[in-house]
Amino acid sequence: MSTTSNTSTTKRFAVTALAAALGVSALAACGGTSDDGASSSGSASGKGSKTVTLVSHDSFNATPAVLKEFTEQTGYTVKVLKSGDAVEALNKEILTKGAPQGDVFFGVDNTTLSRALDNGLFTPYEAKGLDRVPEGVQLDKGRHRVTPVDTGDICVNYDKKYFADKKLAPPQTLEDLAKPAYKDLLVVENAERSSPGLGFLLGTAAAYGDQGWQDYWKKLKANGVKVVDSWELAYNQEFSGSAGGKAAKGDRPLVVSYASSPPVEVLFAKPQPKEAPTGVATGTCFRQTEAAGLLKGARNEAGGKALLDFLISKKFQEDMPLQMFVNPVVNDAEVPALFTEFGAVVDKPRTMAPEKIADSRDQWIQSWSSLVLK
Repeated sequence: MSTTSNTSTTKRFAVTALAAALGVSALAACGGTSDDGASSSGSASGKGSKTVTLVSHDSFNATPAVLKEFTEQTGYTVKVLKSGDAVEALNKEILTKGAPQGDVFFGVDNTTLSRALDNGLFTPYEAKGLDRVPEGVQLDKGRHRVTPVDTGDICVNYDKKYFADKKLAPPQTLEDLAKPAYKDLLVVENAERSSPGLGFLLGTAAAYGDQGWQDYWKKLKANGVKVVDSWELAYNQEFSGSAGGKAAKGDRPLVVSYASSPPVEVLFAKPQPKEAPTGVATGTCFRQTEAAGLLKGARNEAGGKALLDFLISKKFQEDMPLQMFVNPVVNDAEVPALFTEFGAVVDKPRTMAPEKIADSRDQWIQSWSSLVLK
């Protein structure tokens, strides 16, 4: 990932901004332990402390009662220090490595993992209950420097009303997006600055190979793709299908977002519609796996380990879908009906090994920037 800080709200990362656009705050204070109470100078926790500090991107959220249960079980109170977008938050931890702002970092994913590991941010720890997590999503299998927490699919979303009014079938695949019928309809995020933008680029590289993805992006550029810096700008201002898009008179009915974006539109709408106003082009999806790690130099290492155990507990995992609109990673977690009813099922998302991403990411970003932005 480029070291350029990302000013967008990521994902899942994206949920906070979308909820705000719908007039609802999706991020509640976590039992009195939200970032409002976190010191900007770093963690207040230390050896023997009963406070454990979780450093995260801005979209972390949990039901207060769930974090209260963690406190009751362990005696530790969670302080959440929100540190910007996922890329920005990671950059801050790299700059403060060895003297971290907190005890656990949540928000590194398969697109940025190598940066965190190359910089030695984490102390290895095998979380209790990891045997309930499929091997396919264990990003650092065998070394346990990070613990997988959730997955999410970056996909093109479409405005159902636009396509119904135009009597035009919405696109379903990457190939469709380059067709003349969809000229000037797609808005994407800058891969250099945005987590979903990078994920979408990686999805095209996974689909077309090391060389072919550039030819694909030439077709998208010729077909009028629009690039903006952040998810928030793309979804809330350029996309015609979101509440934010309507308020800003966005005119692009196709946007790179998440497979879980439609349930957000339903959950926070008043009154709730019987059908989501947006759909997902499931043939365009790239899967992200998000993880957390015990920060090297953590002042409350024991509390950090207990928190990592809790992040993959059944209680926390079942709370996540309607708090952060992501999928649980443990086999025994049940997903709420609203999430499954209105979210898209992506049977065959594109993926890429973290090692491949590490080897090629920066070169791909540079090539993409030269090709698409100039």
